[in-house]
Amino acid sequence: MRTLLRARQAQRKPPKIRCCHETQSILVCCVARHLLITVRSILLGWVALFVITYLIERTLLFLAAHFLGLPWIPTVQLALTCSGLVATGWIMGRWNRFDVLLFAATLAIWNGGLVPIDIPWLFRLLINSFENSRYLESFFTSLVTHVFLFGSLFIGASLARSREPVVLRIK
Repeated sequence: MRTLLRARQAQRKPPKIRCCHETQSILVCCVARHLLITVRSILLGWVALFVITYLIERTLLFLAAHFLGLPWIPTVQLALTCSGLVATGWIMGRWNRFDVLLFAATLAIWNGGLVPIDIPWLFRLLINSFENSRYLESFFTSLVTHVFLFGSLFIGASLARSREPVVLRIK
């Protein structure tokens, strides 16, 4: 039986690289394919973030506001946003883990109010803190918040990587 399987595997031809057009080079085709995968991953991340933010996070925040009271809302909102970014990072990491950096860059540029990430405001606070020390507390608070949010996204992506199965052997 094993020889039959080996014979069939030997008869198989190596897979052909399919290109978009026959006149294009393999490099151009590979670059186009990787670009398409990257765009798909980023769009998937935006859709996942939108669904998680509006359907899950905002509902849980509304319910938590009744139970915990008003002083706890910013803390709960940050925790839910970090959880949502972990879930988004995990979903993106399952498709393509390396595109999470590009997704984080798109979040830093524009996030549509989905998450409290505002890199231009962080740089503005940094410049203002050099001019006046009263901005230092706001700068460090904003910096720690951004570290938590981006860290949550990257932690979610690292949790999505495939692990090698553990094989237990008895000697």
